[in-house]
Amino acid sequence: MSFDSALPPRRSEPTPEPKFASTLRRTIGEFLRLAVIAAAIALPIRYFIAQPFVVDGASMSPNFIDGQYLVVDELTYFLRPPERGEVVVFRYPRNPQTHFIKRIIGLPGETVEIREGDVYIANAEYPDGFKLEESYLPEDVHIPGAFKFVLGPEEYVVLGDNRAESSDSRYWGTLERRLITGRAIFRAWPPTDFGPIVQP
Repeated sequence: MSFDSALPPRRSEPTPEPKFASTLRRTIGEFLRLAVIAAAIALPIRYFIAQPFVVDGASMSPNFIDGQYLVVDELTYFLRPPERGEVVVFRYPRNPQTHFIKRIIGLPGETVEIREGDVYIANAEYPDGFKLEESYLPEDVHIPGAFKFVLGPEEYVVLGDNRAESSDSRYWGTLERRLITGRAIFRAWPPTDFGPIVQP
């Protein structure tokens, strides 16, 4: 009786991956996974909930100054309409590619008059009208000119806090609701102004 003494051929073992390369590959994979998760969280927030806005110019001084970095809440106005006194960012009616920042003064259905330096508003609650008290403005602010707006169901009057140097409803008319992006809720820059924006 004979036996085949030949052994099966030995398989070559794979060369172990260097420890550094293995660690690097795991690190890159983990980074990419975290990046995808972060994007999945951040992008909806950026485009549907809040977005940054940089103040350009002096039309809202002294409350908002040139170069301030603001956070704009885009969600609230899906839940309720804008309210008087809120500071809003919107697409400029004459050039929707440009964004402006102003304060809501007149609401849909109201009659807004600017005369003798003050704002007067008439609505269903106050048919005889009332003078708008604007505590957020310096005491010496004077509104030049005389204007009257009768607002439709989706129209607003917006004014800059710096009434002498603001391109607002006095010059280009009422603002349609569909053009409003959101309300300014937070100052993120500079550090000296960091904090929430108090709504009047």
